[in-house]
Amino acid sequence: MRHPSLNRHHQEEVFTDLLFNALLGFVFMFAMAFLLISDPEKQGDIETKAEMLITVRWADQHPDDVDAIVEDPNGDIIWYYNRDSGLMHLDRDDRGVFADQIERGGERIINPINQETVTLRGIQSGEYVVNLLHYKANYQTPLPVTVKVERLNPKVNLVYYGEHFLTGAGHELTAIRFSLDVEGNVIDLNQLPKALVTHSKVKQQ
Repeated sequence: MRHPSLNRHHQEEVFTDLLFNALLGFVFMFAMAFLLISDPEKQGDIETKAEMLITVRWADQHPDDVDAIVEDPNGDIIWYYNRDSGLMHLDRDDRGVFADQIERGGERIINPINQETVTLRGIQSGEYVVNLLHYKANYQTPLPVTVKVERLNPKVNLVYYGEHFLTGAGHELTAIRFSLDVEGNVIDLNQLPKALVTHSKVKQQ
């Protein structure tokens, strides 16, 4: 017959082992939970990589509204009413001075820059058409608008830069048409007119 003190010692060993295993389990679960916690500084990160950038600018603080319109090789069109399509994205739609100001503490803060940007997040071979639309006009004098097309990778290269003049609400013009090969090299530039959104379509050349 086992001595009572030995039984008590055995029970204490079993309890110690059980407590140790429970502690190990708790530490393991804590470590796993810590590893699964997301880094708050990385939350909201957005992949901003772009292959090409199209920038449309007109005079700072000018009240007119100009829209950039871009057609890809599939015939899909990016502009104010369709900001995403395939590999293209309208990153900034600018409506002149409208919506470019906020009130804070009784002070009016104005963003004077008039600029629209379209990014190509990948390379697709074929022709792209970049048009300008004078969506809203406040003056009778022509509005000068610059268009810049840049290839961003592996280094920044200027594809096109030019100035164009919009003459009133509803005026749409073709700023540049460029074609890319399968490697993203520019193989053609032209300015043959092609209306993309206005009712009076110019016959495609």
